[in-house]
Amino acid sequence: MLQVTRKNVRINPDLKKVIPRFFNTGNERALMIVEKVSRMTEEVAGALLNQVLQEFCCRYKDIELIFEAHFERVCPLLSDGMQLSREKRFLIGAYFTMEYSIEAAALFNPSVVEAPDQSGLAEGEKRMVISLRATGESHISSITFREGILDKDCNIRMIEPDKFIEEGLITEERLNNKKKFEQQLTQLRLPEDIHSTIIHQLTDEFTYEEMDVVLRNSLIDIERTAEREMLKRSVMKLVDATYELHFPEDSSLSERVIFPVSFTEKNGIEDARFVRFTEDDGSVIYYATYTAYDGVFILPKLIETTDFCHFKISPLYGKAAVNKNLALFPRRINGKYAMLSRIDGVNNYIMFSDDLHLWEEATLLQAPVYPWEFVQIGNGGSPILTEKGWLVITHGVGPMRKYSLGASLFDLDNPLKEIGRLGKPLLMPNEDERNGYVPNVVYSCGACVHAGQLFLPYAVSDYASSFATIPLNELLDEILRSTL
Repeated sequence: MLQVTRKNVRINPDLKKVIPRFFNTGNERALMIVEKVSRMTEEVAGALLNQVLQEFCCRYKDIELIFEAHFERVCPLLSDGMQLSREKRFLIGAYFTMEYSIEAAALFNPSVVEAPDQSGLAEGEKRMVISLRATGESHISSITFREGILDKDCNIRMIEPDKFIEEGLITEERLNNKKKFEQQLTQLRLPEDIHSTIIHQLTDEFTYEEMDVVLRNSLIDIERTAEREMLKRSVMKLVDATYELHFPEDSSLSERVIFPVSFTEKNGIEDARFVRFTEDDGSVIYYATYTAYDGVFILPKLIETTDFCHFKISPLYGKAAVNKNLALFPRRINGKYAMLSRIDGVNNYIMFSDDLHLWEEATLLQAPVYPWEFVQIGNGGSPILTEKGWLVITHGVGPMRKYSLGASLFDLDNPLKEIGRLGKPLLMPNEDERNGYVPNVVYSCGACVHAGQLFLPYAVSDYASSFATIPLNELLDEILRSTL
């Protein structure tokens, strides 16, 4: 019988993990606050600021820098010639700052990859980067990181995370060129009146957010909601929403959070699947696919990094870049990028492309076969290269919307060929794992192999995260013995 060993390690949400967000009260209320602070005596303003600093300074590396930045955002509201002291500027900044607990609701759906830096370890050890989906107020999700070290027996030792956490410095979103966009828009063959209305409203260069406003105006006369939303989705997929994110070089991995900043993801960054990708020339880069959600649409996006300090974030395009569950293979196959997907919400698909950002065609790879996956089957992270084939951890949904993890094996040279699939779940929620934010769920966004073991991070009922190990060769042999 296949031996699955759950590790006595659980990563729980930490309510103390907070980031400072700009508190937007609206211009009318904001003006009232600015005026009230400006009328304070310096003594009163200084005393109130000191009180705020004493209460909150230990929660951030440099809270005064945060106050200064938020003050700058309301500067246009100041009367001409208004001069304010340093204390009043910081105090105004404090009024326009709010704390957001990024893990208040859950910390789940982990993936794991080998860290870029493997120095200073004992023999048989490997340093790992664990990414997690952190969910806070209003169910807004972001990406946080933890660091762990696997020993020679594949036991995980988690590194204590720093108490601070911060967002990176965001460079300006890429602007879209109107002429180039008009050429792309022609391919959609929209009704002429809608096409011309959209183009007429665009400036020579525009952002994703500006296009959202244009479409609200251009599609307002379409009565059927489904038709209007379908047209909007088709157009928005053509709009570039690329940006870059930079963290201080001296920050630790656990201090960094990728929080929604682009309009495409303002309601959440979901289920990042990180993979260590090796190019044909041996160079290494880390990619992650994730789902961006703006409150109406989901948009598949891609993260690129070499050091987990500097990130490039961009959308994925094409007819097949839809829905959730995209997971990139860790190397090219027959010269092409390869990706798993679940474009119809039920089945597993595979896609190939010469362009990492453009995915036009998808081929059915797996359909639900066993009762525990009748509702849907999807991947549980990027495929893992083994001597016997591509190992894919899957998730299946069965009665009572119970999520279980499975495993399949695909031919190395032709991953369209499934050569084995476990007939029974590899991991199901046990009694201790059934209750949480979403009951009866175990879920993973990426595993790895170390010391002859499959190291499998998994979410516990969409609330916390834990780990399990399975002997790799035993797992592969069990899969090959299974027949579909």
